[in-house]
Amino acid sequence: MIDVTAADEISDDARARSNVWRLAAAQALTGANSAVIFATGSIVGATLAPDISLATVPLSMYVLGLAAGTLPTGAISRAYGRRVAFIVGTFCGTLTGALGAWAILHSSFWLFCGATFLGGLYGAVAQSYRFAAADGASVAFRPKAVSWVMAGGVFAGVLGPQLVQWTMDIWPPYLFAFSFVMQALVALVAMAVLSGVDAPKPAAADLHGGRPLREIARQPRFIAAALCGVIAYPMMNLVMTSAPLAMKMCGLAVSDSNFGIQWHIVAMYGPSFFTGSLIARFGAPVIVALGLALEAVAAMIGLSGITAPHFWATLFVLGIGWNFAFVGASALVLETHRPQERNKVQAFNDFLVFGMMAIGSFSSGQLLAHYGWNAVNMVVFPPVLLGLAVLSLASFAKRRAKLRAVDEIPDPSI
Repeated sequence: MIDVTAADEISDDARARSNVWRLAAAQALTGANSAVIFATGSIVGATLAPDISLATVPLSMYVLGLAAGTLPTGAISRAYGRRVAFIVGTFCGTLTGALGAWAILHSSFWLFCGATFLGGLYGAVAQSYRFAAADGASVAFRPKAVSWVMAGGVFAGVLGPQLVQWTMDIWPPYLFAFSFVMQALVALVAMAVLSGVDAPKPAAADLHGGRPLREIARQPRFIAAALCGVIAYPMMNLVMTSAPLAMKMCGLAVSDSNFGIQWHIVAMYGPSFFTGSLIARFGAPVIVALGLALEAVAAMIGLSGITAPHFWATLFVLGIGWNFAFVGASALVLETHRPQERNKVQAFNDFLVFGMMAIGSFSSGQLLAHYGWNAVNMVVFPPVLLGLAVLSLASFAKRRAKLRAVDEIPDPSI
């Protein structure tokens, strides 16, 4: 006789696998959005800004949009289903390209900042792809689903820079204008891919069910997951965005920084092909702890020298550490909520992560300019140690809860 529960899990995982391939493809296409913005934003900003000190504002506006879009993404997904949120996101991506090109053609700095803000909203929706992949999947398949979708970022790291390289000079003298036109077209392709995702509208009973967010957020497991995400992503972003300018300040060539960033992106997303399997085998807390430790190792390498290989090694190890810590923290979030609570909990988690990243984005340049590359690396250590401590306490609390539950089971012989 077939186990009904097992049969249901097989059916759910088959649907989840189908979604994973679409979401991974969308991750690659959507990643081109951020790659185009980060590859061109400061250069276009320096050209259009009324003051050179404002050159990096378009990049900060992207990060601000990323933070601002997380909670609305969760609200739309909860009310209308994830697929509607995906379509809204790709529409913002299309507007990003159209407005970006228009701003360059008409030399409008603030319109260009508006375009990159919309790009951040698109990126915020894309952050929910990893959670959408786990919807309805079995407990065993969820970490793999999250990991495989993140693996789409490897192709984004190739597609985005190549898109800029092929198109940046097509409309002289308007450098990068056509790159944004192509970015809009890629967003439309992503919209077509995402329209086929099987993500039905939540049942009416789910819209008002579940525990209050405050109660969920008080769980030690959620606190550890959110805090580790808040540490892993902003610390990676701090070092990554500072490295190219630090390399220039150390007299290294632009080609050296491009090489380092390219391999950093590969290291960020490449491990996703097996991170899910590692989480399934060793547990999310172990992989998160390993990731945070690797980010600290990257900072140690950064402190040990200022040659090109030192920077390359720092960025490469940093990318691997981010992957383990962030994918692991995402998997840990999935353990803290019930199905009807997922949209609000996942959106709140991302709001915390990218809200902190937005704050760091506006301050990273000042930290490097006033205190130097060593200070950037030193900043990594206290948050990492805090994350490891809280993760250990949460794991200890869970073990105690399990032991207490076992002790409370009545003896059937009595």
